[in-house]
Amino acid sequence: MVRVTTLDKIGEDERGATHYFDMDRSGQFIVAYRKAGSVSGQHYHKGIAPKKNPEKIIVMQGEAVLNWKDVQSTAAGSVLIKAPALVEIDPYAWHEVISKTDIIIFEMNGLEDAKEDTFRL
Repeated sequence: MVRVTTLDKIGEDERGATHYFDMDRSGQFIVAYRKAGSVSGQHYHKGIAPKKNPEKIIVMQGEAVLNWKDVQSTAAGSVLIKAPALVEIDPYAWHEVISKTDIIIFEMNGLEDAKEDTFRL
């Protein structure tokens, strides 16, 4: 239901590291800054909106815990995310992100994508 993949590194020097990822989406995206201890999400998507099937998020900086549960079964889990990482969340996976540090998130969807495809328990 949830997959976390560390972004591939193509180089590192005294300036820092460079990572890359492939993108199959275009259009509006969201960059979110969250403070340590904050909680985001606490909802699920049915996959009605193409950009929510699956939902794709890149944690660009920081660490967070992603808690999830399948609203159609008893499956549940928790995963620690360390930037930089690609997070994919399948439809019907209720999820919340708890920031362990200040984090920067790049969501590969826009606000309109979630309008009709966000549900709370």
